[in-house]
Amino acid sequence: MPAIITDNLKIRNCTNFINDVSTGNYYTFIGLSNYNDYYLDWNSNTPDPVDNFDYLNEYRTTILGVKRITSSDVIRVIPKIQWKSGVRYDMYRHDYSRYNRTPSTNYTRLYDSNFYVMNKDYRVYICLYNGAAVSNNNQGIVSVNEPLHTSESPETELDGYVWKYLYTISPADVLKFDSTNYISLPNNWDTSTDSEISRIRNSAVNGKIETIIIETATSYLIPATTRVINDVDILGDGAGGKASVTFNDQGYPIQVTVSDGGFGYTFATLNLDAVVPPQTEKSIFNVIIPPPGGHGKDIYKELGANRALIYSRIENTITNPDFIEGNQFSRVGIIKDVTYFGSDTIFSETTGSGVYGVALLKSGAYDAATSPEDSTIYQPNTDTFASLVSATSIGTTTIVKYTKPREYYIDTYSSGNVSNSFDRYLTEGVGFSTSSTYTYTNLDNSDVTINNVPGFTVVNFSGSSIGDTFLGQQFVGGLSNPDINTKSGEIVYIDNRASVSRQSQQREDIKIIIEF
Repeated sequence: MPAIITDNLKIRNCTNFINDVSTGNYYTFIGLSNYNDYYLDWNSNTPDPVDNFDYLNEYRTTILGVKRITSSDVIRVIPKIQWKSGVRYDMYRHDYSRYNRTPSTNYTRLYDSNFYVMNKDYRVYICLYNGAAVSNNNQGIVSVNEPLHTSESPETELDGYVWKYLYTISPADVLKFDSTNYISLPNNWDTSTDSEISRIRNSAVNGKIETIIIETATSYLIPATTRVINDVDILGDGAGGKASVTFNDQGYPIQVTVSDGGFGYTFATLNLDAVVPPQTEKSIFNVIIPPPGGHGKDIYKELGANRALIYSRIENTITNPDFIEGNQFSRVGIIKDVTYFGSDTIFSETTGSGVYGVALLKSGAYDAATSPEDSTIYQPNTDTFASLVSATSIGTTTIVKYTKPREYYIDTYSSGNVSNSFDRYLTEGVGFSTSSTYTYTNLDNSDVTINNVPGFTVVNFSGSSIGDTFLGQQFVGGLSNPDINTKSGEIVYIDNRASVSRQSQQREDIKIIIEF
């Protein structure tokens, strides 16, 4: 049975997601510092994420830190189409389909076509008329005059294009959300009290006709001195529409100008035959029906806004360095309703750490602070393994942050070139030595080895800072738990990517596009 998911549902789902993010508990996270333990060619051949319960559990255990997403961090976006001279743009039409493709871009959907543009001043317009005529097979002409106006009424440029101004992207949104491939739309269009938005939104007239094109032209019996017939009725389920029709010397209609768009139309035709009879067959006119509410009433539907952009800036503060430094991350995601460590209470802080901590006394020739990345930590007393994420030397103490990859602990799968791994997708030669005899637990205050080098003693230290250096976590007896419970929360987005190294005072601007 043929069926489709409509664009309306996709746009509504995008709106619902943005509303949920704005009022819910969503966090961007960075994760997976030890990517080489999983795939030796991760950076050159980054694997696609896997979406199942098993992998979602694993992804949570690799979280390094989280950043809260607020209502000001999420916005609707559409593909970026920058106005350029010499390009033939599609015009807005209500009837594109697989039977009636867009003439310039050959798409079956309005929203896939280039029917809107952003100009040099970040103003966004839709094309209501592109010079389509019988003489060019209704393909239209190229645009050479950039639209610049901000009038609530459509305006005709010298090249014949008719553009309808919708909105201007604010400087703040340009700085925060601008990307190579997308432009942003204002949030809360339907309720905004911004004077510019209100002006455009309130000028919209439901069912008002702006454009009529001639699909097929035939000759009409008109007086030799008559070239324009005015006040031709636009018939349909609306009212008040009238147009003027211009004829050439042979009596063929060559242009239709809407003199009064009327209101309330969802279908219409031009009643020219009641004014002047055709010599043979009737001409065919296509009355272009506006989107629900009229042009400018609901720009999300008008422009097909079924994508959301989520922005997060990952950076540490002096007093709360929750994000690791001196290592890399190779995974970005979004998680909802993660809880505090050791609690069922939903986490609500701005940032949070996903790693454990241990304070060690430097000993012997091996210095954890000089080569920390992804070293293996082993504690004989608890028979526990961990992966070292970062190490910071402060006086005689080294603060080590670590994760507990589950791959150390279970050895249940072996087949072909996949060997000794809980994860059947890991290839032979990865960095885990697994055993079902290892104990999955936290480190205690007994000595540990790093990369098989013994002699690291846990310092009996309590606090969240050493001198003027803040640690980002609260230590008790030399040990620290994450801020968040990495076994909690609902992961809604995963992006494996080539590794990004993090250094002191570094920040990353992360932009995630979610399409519905």
